[in-house]
Amino acid sequence: MSSPLPLTATPLTASEFAPFGDVIEPRATPTVMINQGLCARHSDLALLDFADGRAGISLFDAQARHLPHLVEMVERHPLGSQAFIPLGPWRCLVIVAADAGGVPDTPRAFVTEPGRAINLHRGVWHGVLTPLDTAGQFAVVDRIGTGPNLEEHWFERPYLIEALEV
Repeated sequence: MSSPLPLTATPLTASEFAPFGDVIEPRATPTVMINQGLCARHSDLALLDFADGRAGISLFDAQARHLPHLVEMVERHPLGSQAFIPLGPWRCLVIVAADAGGVPDTPRAFVTEPGRAINLHRGVWHGVLTPLDTAGQFAVVDRIGTGPNLEEHWFERPYLIEALEV
């Protein structure tokens, strides 16, 4: 295998991540106060998009990853979006790539704040679930249905994340 290409993970921001999905976080002002004014609701924070089937909530137990991290493969789900909601205060690497004629373009890498959730738009190339430094459990909201909803792409030359930009 040839030497990996360098890839730097930058802090996740809603504006930089917008072409690939949604950052799920509270708004500055809640949508509405509920439960006798004791609970702030921040409504509709991600676009759930399914070609068919239905939305399902699953739990994923992900093993810890560490730097340096080798990105050899990305995947996408053409029939549905996919939201990852950490159930604890860990950081994650989020690898995404634009589509370039049916294959992923050069990937981008983001690092989340501890506990920050994301929603990947339908058909976006992305890396595997990657909690940093500690194992973690995630609630995942995605499409439940029949038919092929997974495409994988293995890079001829992998990418290597050695450091995180702060």
